[in-house]
Amino acid sequence: MFRWLLLFILIVPALEIGVLIWAGNLVGPWWVILLIILTGILGAYLAKQQGLETLNRARTLMNQAQVPQDEIFDGICILIGAVVLLTPGFITDAIGFTLLLPATRAPIRHALKRTVRKMMENGQITIFRRF
Repeated sequence: MFRWLLLFILIVPALEIGVLIWAGNLVGPWWVILLIILTGILGAYLAKQQGLETLNRARTLMNQAQVPQDEIFDGICILIGAVVLLTPGFITDAIGFTLLLPATRAPIRHALKRTVRKMMENGQITIFRRF
């Protein structure tokens, strides 16, 4: 897992720099800066809207004495998407918007749930309950 994270941390910034230079040559540097700012603003608005909506759904479920399982995983995806959108670049923006939009977030949420379930079954994640 650490190797993949290290690889991601090394490769993504290099790709971002290449894409930003390419886009700057294509449309001009000021348009690239404007696009970076606009995607940041749009991402912040979308993250706030989706986060509040998810929080309200979780509260409703908890008031009905149900566990907000999907909402917890949605919240994780929204948080990661918002953080990724704060970094300048078009690749990270695409990843961030993918995590923020409900239609594209659903398959990611299901994959994340499967991964956590497998890790729990393998003993990589342990949950302690107090009674």
